[in-house]
Amino acid sequence: MIIKSYEVNKKAKDLPNNNFYLLYGENVGLKKDLRELIINTKNKKAEYISFYENDILTNEENFYNSFYSGSLFSNKKIITINDCSDKITKHVEKIFDKNLEDILLIIYSNILPKKSKLRNLFEKSKKAVCIACYLDNERDLQNIMVSELKKNNINLSREIINLVVDKSNNDRNNLKNEIEKIKSYSHNKTKINLEDIKCLINFSGEYKSDLLVNECLSGNISQYKKILYEFYSNTINQIYLLRVLSNKVHRLLNIKKVENDFSNIDTLLNSTRPPIFWKDKEMVKKHLKIWKKSRLNGVISEINNTELLCKKYPQISKMIFLNLITKLCREANSYS
Repeated sequence: MIIKSYEVNKKAKDLPNNNFYLLYGENVGLKKDLRELIINTKNKKAEYISFYENDILTNEENFYNSFYSGSLFSNKKIITINDCSDKITKHVEKIFDKNLEDILLIIYSNILPKKSKLRNLFEKSKKAVCIACYLDNERDLQNIMVSELKKNNINLSREIINLVVDKSNNDRNNLKNEIEKIKSYSHNKTKINLEDIKCLINFSGEYKSDLLVNECLSGNISQYKKILYEFYSNTINQIYLLRVLSNKVHRLLNIKKVENDFSNIDTLLNSTRPPIFWKDKEMVKKHLKIWKKSRLNGVISEINNTELLCKKYPQISKMIFLNLITKLCREANSYS
């Protein structure tokens, strides 16, 4: 059974009728929110068990024992499986057949194509729920922020709200972190102005992170260096910038995967979900011309490896980050 992510709150009362959930897509923050809603709707007092797909494929017996054995702590188990693909489908089918009412199973996957066996299993089953977790658009994030501000009796101008949403880079986790800063800062404050917020969220003026990444992927070396200089004259968060880069590369890869299904580039971009803002379309077109599908897969691996190295060697993380992003900019420049 398919439920749209925006419909979940409206259908919350119906969630207890289902014990199996598939949350797929690239929006990690939305998956976390949906998980909390599902668990709160079900049973807070439960035994929690977590697996990764590889754990199950290498030790099936341990996985099945978790389902079929009784719990010592509660009359209900909440089992999550992370990083799933079609490889897990046959195991999930076996669990479906058992009709275990004391089990709540939540499966997390990245983007799954329409032909995915796992996705089709959950979409067609009446006992299961399938929810696509696409990246948030600007309106989604604005609604989240307005709602949180209203709950905490915080009044901010539309300009400030737009600024904070823009700083989040379409990531609700980033947005919620900024909202928490604002909530803490607002205690005993009668008024919060734009300059307060800029300081609070470490805003870098015109040279925003997405601009740096856009110029990097476009191969515009002179503009890239100018923006990078502005960043490095201040405090820089390499992990945040790597995730901005990762989000943009993943979006390009997803578009590349379906570009042969469309007659022209404009129709392709207009059909992309989540929608591409009109002001970004020309930049996306340029990136699509420069980067090949096979290379984008390699770039994603390089970004992941670079993030691991930055975390492992924080004392030289700036150098590690700079090596990758400069290399990509030069590579793009050679094709542009």
